[in-house]
Amino acid sequence: MAQTIEHLFANNKAWSERMHAEDPEFFARLVKQQSPEYLWIGCSDSRVPANQIIGLAPGEVFVHRNIANVVVHTDLNALSVIHYAVEMLRVKHILVVGHYGCGGVKAALNDNRTGLTDNWLRHVQDVRDRHEERLAQIDDPNARLDRMCELNAIHQVVNVCQTSVLREAWQRGQGVTVHAWCYSLDDGLVRNLGVSARSREEAMELYRGAVERIA
Repeated sequence: MAQTIEHLFANNKAWSERMHAEDPEFFARLVKQQSPEYLWIGCSDSRVPANQIIGLAPGEVFVHRNIANVVVHTDLNALSVIHYAVEMLRVKHILVVGHYGCGGVKAALNDNRTGLTDNWLRHVQDVRDRHEERLAQIDDPNARLDRMCELNAIHQVVNVCQTSVLREAWQRGQGVTVHAWCYSLDDGLVRNLGVSARSREEAMELYRGAVERIA
C-alpha cells in the first residue's frame, strides 16, 4: 500500500496555526516583501535545513541547494539563482555551506558509483584530484572525508567569485561577500573555513591560505 501523505497537510495546518499564534502579522509581512541579506548555497541533504541552522525565519535567507553544494559555470540553475540574489534581491552575503559526512563528497572521494549522479560528482572529483597528494597523507578515512568536504566548500567559493555576476557586481561597487562554511551534523554547529572574499583576487588568495591550514 502506498504511504499516505495526508499527515503533511496536517503538519502544515498545525505550523500555520502556530505561526499565527506566535506572530499574528507574520504572513502579512511575508507576502509584502522578500528582502533577504543572505544567499545560502548548500547541499540537498535533508538533514541540512538552511533557515533552522542559522536561526532565520522564512523570507530572511534565499536558498539554492544541490548534491554536494557545487557551483559550476555551466549550471544555469545555480547561475540564475546567484544572479537573482545579487541583482534583484541585493544580498550582502553568499554562504557556500558544505557539511561533514556529505554522501556526495564521499562518493566522489572514493569513486563510488551512483549512476547518473556520477556525472555531477565529477566536479567534486576535480577538487579531489587537485588535492590528491594532501588527501593521501591523511590516514583516517573519516578525517580525510572531513578535509575533502572543507576543500570542496572553499573551492566552490572561488567558482562563485569567478562568475560574471559577481565580477560585474564588484566592478560597480556592490558590497557582496562570499563565505565558505562547513556544517557538522554531530553538534549542529557551523565552522567558518576562513574564506570571506570581496573580490576574485581575494578569493584566490584566501583559498590558497585555507588549503594550507586545513589540508
